[in-house]
Amino acid sequence: MTGISLTINGETVEAEVEPRTLLIHFLRESQNIIGPHIGCETSHCGACTVDLDGKSVKACTIFAVQADGADVLTVEGLAEGAELHPLQQAFTDNHGLQCGYCTPGMLTRAYRLLLENPDPTDEEIRMGIAGNICRCTGYQSIVKAIREAADKINAGEGAD
Repeated sequence: MTGISLTINGETVEAEVEPRTLLIHFLRESQNIIGPHIGCETSHCGACTVDLDGKSVKACTIFAVQADGADVLTVEGLAEGAELHPLQQAFTDNHGLQCGYCTPGMLTRAYRLLLENPDPTDEEIRMGIAGNICRCTGYQSIVKAIREAADKINAGEGAD
């Protein structure tokens, strides 16, 4: 067992983990943070995407011990209390989800995308979320939702 300390959604967590434990399993099984989903476990689908020290990463490809000392943001950390993040609200308003399996990873990736590029074109949005697969929506509503969230954030109507 190895001791780790990291910040998850603003809260410091200290734990003992097996060195081979993947970050996605640590989050879901040890910390009960079930927003990020386990999809392919090969980094192709993006359902497990989290923000790690300011970068989008697929938590199925990172060991928990590699996150020692890191700041991790999951979909649960986007909302402020009962108020949804503008991305979460835009996904709801624009039907940017159907089954919802990809949604936590898609939202977390879109969050980082908008921090990196606050006013992306639709093509830049599509490229920015290319590592996250949605098998239900056809992406039109997802792109529309991200565009709407960007517009609201840029107009000062939301967080970050």
